[in-house]
Amino acid sequence: MPTESAYQICINPACRKTYSVDEVLSGCTQCGNLLDIAYDWNKLPVPKSLREFEARWSSRSNPLDYSGVWRFRELMRFAADDQIVTIGEGQTQLRATASVAKYVGVKDQNLLLQYEGLNPSGSFKDNGMTAASTHARMVGAKMTACASTGNTSASLAIYGSATGLFDVVVFVGSGKIAFGKLSQALDYGSKTLQIEGDFDDALKQVRDVCKAEKIYLCNSVNPFRLEGQKSIMFRVLEGLGWDVPDWIVAPGGNLGNSSAFGKAFSELKELGLISRIPRLAVINAAGANTLNQLYGQQGIRWNGGYTDDAKIDGFFDVMDRENRRASTLATAIEINRPVNLKKCLRALDVCNGVVREVSDQAILDAKAKIGAGGFGCEPASAASVAGARLLREEGIIAPSDRVVCILTGHQLKDPNATVGYHSSLPHRIDPKLASMGIQSASFANGPVPVPNNLERILEVLRELG
Repeated sequence: MPTESAYQICINPACRKTYSVDEVLSGCTQCGNLLDIAYDWNKLPVPKSLREFEARWSSRSNPLDYSGVWRFRELMRFAADDQIVTIGEGQTQLRATASVAKYVGVKDQNLLLQYEGLNPSGSFKDNGMTAASTHARMVGAKMTACASTGNTSASLAIYGSATGLFDVVVFVGSGKIAFGKLSQALDYGSKTLQIEGDFDDALKQVRDVCKAEKIYLCNSVNPFRLEGQKSIMFRVLEGLGWDVPDWIVAPGGNLGNSSAFGKAFSELKELGLISRIPRLAVINAAGANTLNQLYGQQGIRWNGGYTDDAKIDGFFDVMDRENRRASTLATAIEINRPVNLKKCLRALDVCNGVVREVSDQAILDAKAKIGAGGFGCEPASAASVAGARLLREEGIIAPSDRVVCILTGHQLKDPNATVGYHSSLPHRIDPKLASMGIQSASFANGPVPVPNNLERILEVLRELG
């Protein structure tokens, strides 16, 4: 066991090799498995109650206390205060929404939306990127890189441009990125490489490039990324007066969020800061459903860390032979090879979790209801609400359960899907959406054409009621 209060450790129980936090690694050098950031809590000042963090609300002129990530720094103390990189991330909100609660099928005040679209780059990724950027600074990195479906590239690019600490290069797949996100990476000055392939291809290439050129990798295979993403759950608890909800429902793409959430609750329980752990639901898009295939249909489980790797590898071998590619309108979760699969399996074990998949139709319908309830989110975010509705229909979620759905990104990340849906009519869907399997727009709220005539405008307004 290392002497440091924070260190990196392999998640494989048959290995458990440890490394200093000063090392730059994307996996265990001994067995190749993922790494965790671990702590010797006996060597760290740990709060006796989560309410102790409330004192920082009155010192918001301190950038670390203002940050919705670093005001909880005692729970992820791998860096000294003077090493931390922050641009004001984590100013998010948790809000009950009665109309969405009705849509899901739970009591009015029991459906809460955790809106991460208020982060500086417009998505939850900033929670992790502030931590990865901090570690990059600790090790003196001058160039950072990531593969992205859009949000990761936007987040890394804004940290690079806002701080000036490092140059940024991002890898995106051909035609697999929403323009709202690509525009951010370009505007923030990152070097953008468009790979002939999808996200999985881009991730493979960026990992090889970073290894060959000693560039700092900022995808969620980086364990420091997930440390920052734990803070989303700290803010959820904060928004609930430090009470634990019954359910956390999150979209599942590369599975970094769900992995981080499970780690957060496991550590809080270990420290005695919560008395129980909520259940976790991870929701795939039907067109990118690797987790549901492995967990729901093939029965793959964490099993104390002794996962059935042969079965997992066999699944991916068949995927490669058949050249199966992820395909969903929810581009942020359009991922076939989630790098955090094993960590997510652990989170599902810790949180007595479930996995489901929902269609693009269900995602866009849920997105429209979320918007009508006062939150504009990108399609992938809406998978959480669509999944909660499905679990309620199945009787897994009860009407009295308090459910928190994570909205991962802002509406303007992917405005084309929103405009396409609302410009449709229930009986005449937008051709582009129809080509992707969307058959109806039950909750469309499109513009009504009217002549440039006051009397006719007033007539139409009366007709609309």
